[in-house]
Amino acid sequence: MKPRHKGFTLWFTGLPSAGKSTLANLVAQEFRARGIGFEVLDGDVVRTHLCKGLGFSKEDRDENIRRIGFVCGMLSRHGVAAIAAAISPYRAIRDEVRAAIPHFVEIYVRASVETCTQRDVKGLYKKALAGEIKNFTGVSDPYEPPLNPELTVNTESESPAESAARIMSKLESLGYLEGTEAAYTAEEEARIHERLVRLGYLDS
Repeated sequence: MKPRHKGFTLWFTGLPSAGKSTLANLVAQEFRARGIGFEVLDGDVVRTHLCKGLGFSKEDRDENIRRIGFVCGMLSRHGVAAIAAAISPYRAIRDEVRAAIPHFVEIYVRASVETCTQRDVKGLYKKALAGEIKNFTGVSDPYEPPLNPELTVNTESESPAESAARIMSKLESLGYLEGTEAAYTAEEEARIHERLVRLGYLDS
């Protein structure tokens, strides 16, 4: 019997509209194609469910990241690849989550504020620059880039496909994609997902 897939957390961090969710979904597609059990925790979706009621003060942002990190750690312990796409602007809380998860891979999705503003279809940067939105990361609130991420992808000079390919290559070099057999059967994964939904960690 082949060993189960080793669980790990793939943590995307970067400015709003840097490309975190796009890359998380591309990597998720690759995982699905390889039969790797995974869950995606997108920052916006998580705030609607797991972290509903939290604001955007530093304390609330830190609590948001702690909760995402807790779910990622639980998934990883059970052989699931947890993919987190959250701004996570503060270095200290990211390092706290890293310390709590044995297999943690940090991906810094780098793009300038100017580029992110151009990409922002919701117009949030424009509102923040006009003073209509307070505590907006990259404008009126700081973003602290990671000092030693496992990988930095520059979405200004790379296509999403190129960045995703580099991420997959890094995961292979780190040994996380050895043995692409799924960690659980489809039925087992469904039960895990149902339990996380019941506990309020994931959306149904």
